[in-house]
Amino acid sequence: MFSAAIEKVAGFTRPIYTIRRRYPDNTIIKDCGTMFFVNDRGTALTAKHVASTFPAAEQLDKKYKEFLAERSRLKHDATFQFEEKLLAKRYGFTKDSITQVCNSFVNCVQGEKGFTITAHPKYDLALIQFNAPGKYLYYGHAVFAKSAPKVGTSVCRLSYPFPEFTNYRFNEEQDRIEFTQEGKTATPYFPVDGMITRYLSDSDRLFAIETSTPGMLGNSGGPMFDRNGVVCGMQFAIATIRQTINAPNRKDASGNPVEAQTFEYRLGNCIHVDVIKDFLRANGVTFTEE
Repeated sequence: MFSAAIEKVAGFTRPIYTIRRRYPDNTIIKDCGTMFFVNDRGTALTAKHVASTFPAAEQLDKKYKEFLAERSRLKHDATFQFEEKLLAKRYGFTKDSITQVCNSFVNCVQGEKGFTITAHPKYDLALIQFNAPGKYLYYGHAVFAKSAPKVGTSVCRLSYPFPEFTNYRFNEEQDRIEFTQEGKTATPYFPVDGMITRYLSDSDRLFAIETSTPGMLGNSGGPMFDRNGVVCGMQFAIATIRQTINAPNRKDASGNPVEAQTFEYRLGNCIHVDVIKDFLRANGVTFTEE
């Protein structure tokens, strides 16, 4: 049903690799986010909570370097371990705290001079603009729907929920984690289909589209599209809806109270295509509609 559309959308959808270093054992935790390109000028969209890891990583790296600088000035005597623990606590580095985060854009562009992030002021949406790339490694770009599909329409989402990459290490000499050229560099994309079930609104507008299937961790930032590969939204959250049956004070045939039963349903939430297009227009980004 979606095979041709998936092949088309995969050309401009890319993973964002993230590795995190845990204190104090230097364990590396890995995960993925997703982004997709909206034109042939190096402009991509992702979820705001995914994009926020980039400036946060810089701040955390700076903080850890300051910690290392202070630790290097401690006396290496019988009091060192005690003083080191006090210093770590002052910096907020307790057991299992994250001390370093590294991100990597995979097969996006080459030769760029950094990137700029623009976050939506309200919704979980962000632009990533690669500055002056020399070569583009993605193929095609998103074509957006002129209007959102109707409730009951079958849609698909594409993303990278399974972080199978292994091209990273802890560099003990430099006391930092880093990506390398060794190990497995690829991670497979994974499609999730479903049906549009509802539109979600707030006090301002219709801002999200709900789907009958929730997606998975790593779906955030991935495009939602129809059978033709036309993009109609972007996944940003998994919603949990609870339904209670057997209301309180109800009794069974023997007169015993019947406990209420609660069932949980997980659904997908995607940013509405109109919110995306308004955001692109507001930032002067060119895009295509169909």
